[in-house]
Amino acid sequence: MPESAKARRPRSGTERVLDAWKGTIARPLQYVLDVTILAAAFVLAYLIRFEFHLDATYGTWLLRQLPVVLLFQLSALLLSGVHAFIWRYVGLSEGKVFLRAIVLATIPLIALRLALPESLQDFRIPLSVILIDAVLALGGVLSLRVLRRVLWEQGERETKRTPEIARKRVLLVGAGRAGVLALREIQGRGESELDVRGFLDDDRGKLDSVIQGVRVLGSTTELPGLARRLAIDEVVITIARAPRQQIRKIVEICESIPLKVRIMPGIWEILQGNVQVSEVRDVEIEDLLGRDPVKLDEEELRRFLLGRTVMVTGAGGSIGSELARQVARLGPRQLLLLERAEFALFDIDREIRRQAPDLPVAALVADVGERRRMEEIFGRFRPQIVVHAAAHKHVPLMEENPTEAVRNNVLATATLGQLAGESGVEVFILISTDKAVRPTSIMGASKRVAELVVQSFDRRWPTRFLAVRFGNVLGSTGSVIPIFREQIRRGGPVTITHPEMVRFFMTIPEASQLVLQASSMGRGGEIFVLDMGEPVRIVDLARDMIHLSGLKPGEDIDIVYTGIRPGEKLYEEFATQEEGVTQTAHPKIFQGRIVPVSADVISTGLERLARLVDAGDENGIRDCLANLILDSQLKQPSAAGARVVSMTPRGKERDFGLGHAGE
Repeated sequence: MPESAKARRPRSGTERVLDAWKGTIARPLQYVLDVTILAAAFVLAYLIRFEFHLDATYGTWLLRQLPVVLLFQLSALLLSGVHAFIWRYVGLSEGKVFLRAIVLATIPLIALRLALPESLQDFRIPLSVILIDAVLALGGVLSLRVLRRVLWEQGERETKRTPEIARKRVLLVGAGRAGVLALREIQGRGESELDVRGFLDDDRGKLDSVIQGVRVLGSTTELPGLARRLAIDEVVITIARAPRQQIRKIVEICESIPLKVRIMPGIWEILQGNVQVSEVRDVEIEDLLGRDPVKLDEEELRRFLLGRTVMVTGAGGSIGSELARQVARLGPRQLLLLERAEFALFDIDREIRRQAPDLPVAALVADVGERRRMEEIFGRFRPQIVVHAAAHKHVPLMEENPTEAVRNNVLATATLGQLAGESGVEVFILISTDKAVRPTSIMGASKRVAELVVQSFDRRWPTRFLAVRFGNVLGSTGSVIPIFREQIRRGGPVTITHPEMVRFFMTIPEASQLVLQASSMGRGGEIFVLDMGEPVRIVDLARDMIHLSGLKPGEDIDIVYTGIRPGEKLYEEFATQEEGVTQTAHPKIFQGRIVPVSADVISTGLERLARLVDAGDENGIRDCLANLILDSQLKQPSAAGARVVSMTPRGKERDFGLGHAGE
């Protein structure tokens, strides 16, 4: 509301009381009010004890004992710090302090009653009066502050209420602690666009319960009937860490009505009381693909990183930046952020410095493939742990640019690994990909060779060389989800390469946490594979995103199949049978090993790749990659079923005659 309009609006009685309170209330007045309440409580305690019949003797006792009681009670309140509380924010946590203060005041009064002789009868307060007074005093001082809070909240609602805007009738799904705090925040904000008509909860024990004046009306299965009967406009999910299956169920019910469904973001902020109702947002595809929270061995991770200098390459990318965030909170001695994209480095450097102001951070603009620059960095900072996330990852782009794929993913990894071994780095972690398993693309082949290089280095230096392999992450640069969002925003069509295309998804924080957990387990030479959960059909993903945008697939937004692009697979794999993948102590991390390839083969292959990259010989690069992978497959115990594929410049598969394993 404009300030001029607010100035012309007649002020309510509550607002006038608040203004008067704000203008006069001060710390001395707080003391006066507390003394008045405490004195009244003591007088009332005497009246209750003697059934409102005080003779002269009892009246004399009361007057003589009152100063002593006030001295103890006011001193206890002062020592407990209750006058430092802002009255309009007093809640349950502050109530505990008041209770402690009254108990502290009551104990010495009881002690005096028991210790004083009969000759000092005038100061021996009856035990019943002491106990009644304690209850009344606690209730009085708390009620005074609660009244202040009620008046303030009422004034806020009256001040901010905008009756000219129609409020949306909503149902809250989830009557747990998060739902209660969300409701309290909604009711406490006069400008909220939401009018809560009831709760839904699948816990039958909560049925017909009333929370903050709002009733639990039924379970989620009753949503369609309740929505029609109450003319509901929206459903808001307020469940702390709701699993994706539950969110999907609610979304599907709302789509069948149809009814808009939204979700309260940052649910743990709700539990801490920091929620902003203005942040209620639409359900996103990430909510449907989200997974259960990762349980980490924080103690092991801290032992792994504490007091060490950690280098993260590709620190400005989606995975690299999240790895940097996770490392920063685990107590390293120094964090080195290595990135060749200047602005991306600037962003993550500023964020980390804000997140961990006491952590020494070095923002290093560098290309990991430039040996002289990397020698300078290793010599100056002496990193002890290197997390190598820098890589080219886009499959179709790398098909068109094989020299750059090899230069960055293979040769730069080799350069960085050699320097790590020569410099005495303790642990080197390569971030790999599921596309390195039986690769059908330049990108996948380059990452597979990078794995072979890292494993070869593990046998050459004391440094522990590891690789961690996972698939698609939600929200990464160039991933399918932001592409679909943009296509839907433009009105379609949504383009999919094949109706049977399937991918695995996990969140960036989850992947990064598991990478670090796996790295702390490694002894050297392992390939760790992250559990990616259930596969998702890309066409189902597209349909869900269209539905969540309030549109209908095939009517409002078309889905068009464009054909598989060069290097793509229909299905992704995370390991071959020959790698002997086994479960680790962590339920979401698996461990495998590649049968070693001769160091001479790796060295010769790297030299040849370097010459081919310099010459720009794309066909030669494809053949060399295929031969390196072929050699590693021939070393496997079950190589008879392996398939090694190289891609021609036209994107056609070149089979190297080892038979066909299922893809």
